Amino acid sequence: MSGQHPHEEEALGKAYDARLARRLLTYLRPYRARVALAVALSLLVASFSLIQPLFVRWAIDHTIPNGDHRELALLLGAFLGAVTIEYAIQFLYILAVNSTGQYAMFDLRIELFDHLQRLSLSFFDKTPVGRLMTRVTGDIEVLNELFSEGITHIFGALFLLIGILGILLWMSVPLTLLALSVLPLMLIISRYFRVWSREGFRAVRTRIARLNSFLQENVTGLQTVQAFVREERNLEKFKRLNKDHYDANIQTILAYAVFFPAVEVVSALGMGAVLWYGGIQVLSGALTLGTLVAFMEYLFKFFQPIRELSAQYGTLQSAMASSERIFKLLDEPISIAGPESPHPIVSARGRVVFDQVDFEYRTGEPVLHQVSFVAEPGERIAFVGATGSGKSTVMSLLCRFYDVIGGRILIDGVDLRDWNLANLRANFGIVLQDVFLFSGTVLDNITLRDPRISRADAERVIRELGMEALVSKLPQGLDSPLGERGRSLSVGERQLVSFARALAHDPRILVLDEATSSVDTETERTIQRALARLTEGRTSLIVAHRLSTIHNCDRILVMSKGRVAEMGTHEELLAARGLYHRLYELQYKTQEALA
Repeated sequence: MSGQHPHEEEALGKAYDARLARRLLTYLRPYRARVALAVALSLLVASFSLIQPLFVRWAIDHTIPNGDHRELALLLGAFLGAVTIEYAIQFLYILAVNSTGQYAMFDLRIELFDHLQRLSLSFFDKTPVGRLMTRVTGDIEVLNELFSEGITHIFGALFLLIGILGILLWMSVPLTLLALSVLPLMLIISRYFRVWSREGFRAVRTRIARLNSFLQENVTGLQTVQAFVREERNLEKFKRLNKDHYDANIQTILAYAVFFPAVEVVSALGMGAVLWYGGIQVLSGALTLGTLVAFMEYLFKFFQPIRELSAQYGTLQSAMASSERIFKLLDEPISIAGPESPHPIVSARGRVVFDQVDFEYRTGEPVLHQVSFVAEPGERIAFVGATGSGKSTVMSLLCRFYDVIGGRILIDGVDLRDWNLANLRANFGIVLQDVFLFSGTVLDNITLRDPRISRADAERVIRELGMEALVSKLPQGLDSPLGERGRSLSVGERQLVSFARALAHDPRILVLDEATSSVDTETERTIQRALARLTEGRTSLIVAHRLSTIHNCDRILVMSKGRVAEMGTHEELLAARGLYHRLYELQYKTQEALA
């Protein structure tokens, strides 16, 4: 994806790519019986469609001239029976083929979502959410069209074409050659349609990705949009994006609007030529009227699948492009993964060692330099420093959201990269400054529906944190539903729920990244009292801007430009009159000035 505008779609590849097609067919493999049934049903539909004009031919050439009313009634019954059976089989075919497509797409969506959840955060740092939404929804839906209508429909159409061609040649070779004389013109029209529609499909996919990205970004940041009165400007931008999307769709519509009438005209020319020459043959006695009528009916049926197959080119083209984008996402390497033979340790004691750790988010732009420290089990270690000094990066590396590029991080003497990833993260309780709550109840957001955490556990944590007042004011208490991202709660209340979530999971290591930055003084005191009890026996790593919240920590690390500049207790660092002393004085002078 590098080298592209983040909202752009990749260029469409070939209309048919055998490699992609083989990979797509693997999703149909578990449903081979259903696919075989769908193909068989499509062939049966074509077969019953083929025999119907023969009844008409016999009636016109034999039954009607002989005045045989009984035979005419039988022929009519047979004709209606064939039509009825054809439609009944077609009903079963539509059910079979669409359900098979839905099963295959269900599996693909599951695989795609599972892969997305296991990708490292570095991937999401550079990939717009709107593009990923397009993959899981729009691109999957395009493939569903191919699976549900394209693949088996092609078999039926080809069988119908071959069957009709054979019957036409059997009826009259001259008329058949005359009818086929318009095919070169039809192929030329189809070729121009494919080129035209190809660009249209690419434009539509590009525009819908841009729309999704802009819409997601705008809705997520709606509070900022409204605060800075950007509604009109954003609306104008959305109008431009929407107009581009509209224009791209009009291009594809125009292609179809030109193609289908052009094909109809060419078909009409072919049928007109056959009717003219066939009429002469009938008048001269070289051909029967019934044969001509049946021939015309078969010819109409012959041109119909040609039109449909040409139209399927667009579906195939779009499906190949969508599958390429989906498989590119599925092939995105999972850079943060557990080893094939992880260390057997499951529950940590909580000893954390950073040993000469280097890290950079972007190549050539180092964020951490030779960071080293040790946190013993049960210790409370605080990290302070200016914005961008590397405090939060230390927390991200500790939870192995990213991998170090130099040095190593050990938990209980075992390198993070040797841990089973799920076991490693199960030992952490994390409270971030930017709290994320899911749609669901308060209880769901505390337990995350972990069966090991009971309602009683959640209620105990709430009591220990002093959150009874918050829960009691909610209409349904713990069972109160929260809106998207917990919008029904204040920022401080969301942070308290996040804190309860971390403690309910009973972690060996607590990671608190600005955990009290958005709560009022009284709530902060409540959290501090709870921390004094709940951090007993747990290693706690605390990032804080408020120096008043870390007085009682066992050690304080002062970060500066990605390095550990100072380390010691609150009293030791103040006595050293270094960077921590300056930060402390600056903060308290600011507070006094504000007071």
